Amino acid sequence: MSHRAALVAGSLALALTGLTPAAARQEPGAAAGWRPFEATWSATGRRLVVAIEGGSVAAIVEISGAVVITSGEGLGRGFRGEAIGFDDGQGLGVGRAVWTDENDDRIFSRLKGEPLQTGKGLVGTITGGTGRYAGLEGEYAFTWQYVVPAEDGVIQGRSVGLKGRVRRAGPSQ
Repeated sequence: MSHRAALVAGSLALALTGLTPAAARQEPGAAAGWRPFEATWSATGRRLVVAIEGGSVAAIVEISGAVVITSGEGLGRGFRGEAIGFDDGQGLGVGRAVWTDENDDRIFSRLKGEPLQTGKGLVGTITGGTGRYAGLEGEYAFTWQYVVPAEDGVIQGRSVGLKGRVRRAGPSQ
């Protein structure tokens, strides 16, 4: 069979099965509308602490900084990321975050994970948004590459491996 005949036969087979060449190459989950993304998050903020039993501390953290989307579609390329969180001093961290783009459209998420420390990780669950991100759902996770404490509770940090996925919530989802 000639090369041209093989291409025609392959195209016909795809047409008969209802697939297009692009659909045949999609990643798993793409059929459900998921769009993967990767990003970095550099932040600065404050940590307020209180002593707890066992010589440890519990903390409230407020951070903000640049979230830069490095790959993926469906999101803007840059956001101002803001988060507040609570670290119970025994390994549980919870919080909320909002990413705001240049048009003041926002993505909201819940945070859960380890304390804000170098090498520790967080998981975000995207719970919705405003403007172009209205109806968005998804998740992401990352590890803090470094967290540097300074005087008066000031902290600085940078994430690595921030990866996630987003999709529009549908009526049946």
